[in-house]
Amino acid sequence: MDWRDTGILLTLRRHGESSAILEVFTEAHGRHAGVLRGATSRRVAPGLQPGTTLDLAWRARLEDHIGTFTAEPLRSRAALAMADPVALAGLNAVTALLAFCLPERAPHPGLYRASAALLDLLAEPDLWPLAYLRWETALLEEMGYGLDLSACAVTGRDEGLAYLSPRTGRAVTAEGAGAWADRLLPLPPVLLGRGTGSDAEVVTGLEATGHFLSTHLAASLGDKPLPPARALFLDRMRRRAAG
Repeated sequence: MDWRDTGILLTLRRHGESSAILEVFTEAHGRHAGVLRGATSRRVAPGLQPGTTLDLAWRARLEDHIGTFTAEPLRSRAALAMADPVALAGLNAVTALLAFCLPERAPHPGLYRASAALLDLLAEPDLWPLAYLRWETALLEEMGYGLDLSACAVTGRDEGLAYLSPRTGRAVTAEGAGAWADRLLPLPPVLLGRGTGSDAEVVTGLEATGHFLSTHLAASLGDKPLPPARALFLDRMRRRAAG
């Protein structure tokens, strides 16, 4: 059994004397693991950073075996992120969330392309946070927990949407919310494709998507807590918005 594909490196853990087990997100083969021999050598190790796009070849005797990789770096993004603590935290959040929620060996080509495009924006600090927020909404959609922002769940109107139901993910107007407004999540205009896309709006959006990632997606995976990298990214975004 063998295939060749491009993939984003998600995680790497040492395996034996000089090898490592790589977990990658590939376009055609989804989240996939394999052993890379010589991964800890001085020649190979610097090119194996989370977020790096790799040219991969995987081979195994049987399809359900972990198999072995050969890997060549195609695009490294670590240097882009190192200059900006927010971008670095965002990169780590992306790779951690993908490793956390993607089913093994199930292709998600649209999400793969969206993830690669997001990581390519790491050097654009003014664009990156809003692009990340949109990526999280796409991740929720891909995993089956998408937000419904088309119309108010109560009145049916598509104007004046101001809140999100924490239970259903449906939008609600201020009129429809009524006395229940304090039990709903604020819906920033940026999630509707409007607004300035300010850091404060992005933080409000991340607090909303974080609710659904935690109480819906993570709950469906056995109530595992979200990766700490996601909380760190939100914390750094809050500091940036306040500063």
